[in-house]
Amino acid sequence: MNDTPGWASPGSAPSGEKEPDSSGAPEPADQDGTGRPEQPSKWSKEQPPPGQWSAPGPQAPTPPPAAPGPGWGGRPPGGPGGGHGGWTGPGQGGPTGWGGAWGHPPAAAKPGVIPLRPLGVGEILDGAVSTMRAYWRTVLGISLTVAVFTQVAVILLQGLVLDDSAATETINDPSATLGELTRAMGDTLLSSGLVLLVTLLGTIVATALLTSVTSRAVIGKPVTTGEAWRDARPQLAGLLGLTLLLPLIAVAIMAAGALPGLLVVAGGSNEGGAALAVLGAFAAGFVALWLMIRFSLASPALMLEKQGIVKSMRRSAKLVKGSWWRVFGIQLLATIIANIVASIIVIPFAVLAAALSGDGFTGFLDSSGGDLGWTYLIVSGIGAVIGSMITFPITAGVTVLLYIDRRIRREALDLDLARAAGLQGYGGQATGTPGATPGS
Repeated sequence: MNDTPGWASPGSAPSGEKEPDSSGAPEPADQDGTGRPEQPSKWSKEQPPPGQWSAPGPQAPTPPPAAPGPGWGGRPPGGPGGGHGGWTGPGQGGPTGWGGAWGHPPAAAKPGVIPLRPLGVGEILDGAVSTMRAYWRTVLGISLTVAVFTQVAVILLQGLVLDDSAATETINDPSATLGELTRAMGDTLLSSGLVLLVTLLGTIVATALLTSVTSRAVIGKPVTTGEAWRDARPQLAGLLGLTLLLPLIAVAIMAAGALPGLLVVAGGSNEGGAALAVLGAFAAGFVALWLMIRFSLASPALMLEKQGIVKSMRRSAKLVKGSWWRVFGIQLLATIIANIVASIIVIPFAVLAAALSGDGFTGFLDSSGGDLGWTYLIVSGIGAVIGSMITFPITAGVTVLLYIDRRIRREALDLDLARAAGLQGYGGQATGTPGATPGS
C-alpha cells in the first residue's frame, strides 16, 4: 500500500539512544549534590564549592533562570503546566525534557489504535476491537460481504448438491457392509471438504482485506474497501497457497507419526499397532502445533512485507523465536473469545431454525436426520453470517497486531510507524526498546 508503514528492514535498532562518551566517562548525576560526577582530567583541580555550579551537559553554560531548559536545568516553577519534581514532563520541556534519575519517560505516542511501544495482551485485544469501532463501516462492510457470499455458497451446496441423508442413514445402519460404510464416509468427507474449502476461501479474502485495514489503523489512517482490495489483491494467490500449505504440513506430520503403528496393524498385531498409532499421532500433534504457532505470523508478513510463501514462513519463525508460549497464549485467547462470541449468536439461530423447520427440535436433536430442509439452512446461515462479522475482525486484527508487536520488540518498528504517521521528532527518547509493559 502506498501510505502504509515503512516496515523497517530486519535488524534495525532504535535511533534515539545516546552513544557513550568516547572517553568512557560516566554521565553526570543530578545537580543537588546527591551524586557528584567524576571530573575528567581536563578540568581544573580547583572547583567552586558544591551547590554553586551546574553539571555540564549539552545545554548552554548559563541558561536563563526564568526559562529553564530541558534536562539539567533548575526546578521548573510550580502551578499548572510547571512540571513535577525535577523534570518538565512530556510536551513541556522539549523532546528531552526529563532526566534519567528524575522520573518516568513520557508516554508513547498513539496515532492510531495502539501505542507505539511493546504491547500488552490487553492492548492487542483492545486494538482489534478499537479497529472495529473506529472504522466500523469498512471493517463490518468487508466482513458482511465476505460472510454473505460464503454462506450463500455453502447453503446452495448443502441444499442442491450435497445430500447427506443417505450417507447418514448408512452410517447409522448396523447391518451395513464395510463397502457401504466406506462409501458413506467418503461422501460425508467430500461434502465436509467442499464446505470447508468455500469457508476457507472466504476467510482468506477477509483476512487479506482486514490486514490492510488494521495496518493503517495502527497509524491512524483510514482505508476504504476499494483501497483495501487493490492493496490485497496481488497477494491473494500467495495467501491462498500459504493457507493451504500449513494444514497440509500438519496433516503430513500427523500421518508420519501414526504410520509406524499402522504398519504394525498391517502386520497382524492389531492391539499393539493401534496403541502405537495413537501414541505416534499424539506426539506428532505436539510437533504440528509447535510448527503452526511458529508460522502463525506468516500471513501478515506475506501481506505487509510483500513476501513469498517460503520467505513469509521464515519471517514468522524468526519473529516468534523466543516468544512461542506468549504467541500461543494470545492466539488461543483470541480464538476462544471469538468462538464464544460467535456461539452466543449462532446457537440461538440454530435453535430457532430447528423450531421453524418441519421436524422441529426433535429433528434437530436426532442425529439420524440428515436433511433439515431449506428453512433450517437459511435461518442458521443468517446466524453464521452475523457470527462471522465478529470473528473475522477479531482473529485477523489480533494476528496483525501481534505481528506488529513482535517487530516493535525485535526491530524497533515503532520508529517507522511514527514516521509513517507523520509524527515529528519521534525517536529522541529511548523508544522501541523491549521494556516492561504491563500485562505483556
